[in-house]
Amino acid sequence: MNDAERFDPPGMRFAGMSQAVRCGDWIMVSGQVALHQGEVVGIGDAVTQARQCFANIASALAEAGATLEDVVSLRCYLTDKAAYSAYAEIKNVLFADRPPASTSVVIGALLLPDLLMEVEAVAWTGQAQ
Repeated sequence: MNDAERFDPPGMRFAGMSQAVRCGDWIMVSGQVALHQGEVVGIGDAVTQARQCFANIASALAEAGATLEDVVSLRCYLTDKAAYSAYAEIKNVLFADRPPASTSVVIGALLLPDLLMEVEAVAWTGQAQ
């Protein structure tokens, strides 16, 4: 039996995927991009896109009963190495006190050509020992 719970914030439901899946204390958040109400935001602006990615992650986590403070791992896919500094700037502000494990890679493209990055997150809501 699979006890996983699946979550999709309003306006973020897409066929064939869940925005977040909770398995016990663990929450896996699907890769989030700079979409708001179905439209790409911040075209050509990596800072704005990074902010929207993290806003979408926060929304998915909230649906699953967690916050950005619970994030323990991030994975960022960038379409251009030049966008990394903007992503890192926003990430470092949001996670200044509790930096998660993090990986960033440069890839050839994302599904929509105006997207500069996609960010996945893993959160843990358990108790530290």
